[in-house]
Amino acid sequence: MSNQIVVAGALITGGAMLVAQRARPPELAGLWELPGGKVAAGETDEVALARELKEELGVDVTVGARLGVDVALNPTTALRAYRVTQTGGTLHPNDHRALRWITVDELDDLDWVPADRTWLAELKQALTT
Repeated sequence: MSNQIVVAGALITGGAMLVAQRARPPELAGLWELPGGKVAAGETDEVALARELKEELGVDVTVGARLGVDVALNPTTALRAYRVTQTGGTLHPNDHRALRWITVDELDDLDWVPADRTWLAELKQALTT
């Protein structure tokens, strides 16, 4: 069985980062994450992340540098984060319960999806540079 990659985008603008509150599955509902989704067969990470953010948030993005390390979600699935920059569209939570802009001071206090917590040090750095 081939390994599934899930991509997540850290959308940072002017010292704030967009986080999305999950509506499902039940065990993750209400927790916050970097928005994104699965890479489909034949897609690059960048193409998949841009497509997912367009579907989930209604925004056009440019995908930038990798952020942190891959996080194993299970034996066959890895989660990978990238910095993204919004280039168009209007933010709307199509797939999430809520969207929120947070600053570096709020990172540690947020009720994160466990996997995304792995990147807190890199997100902190991204938000302060």
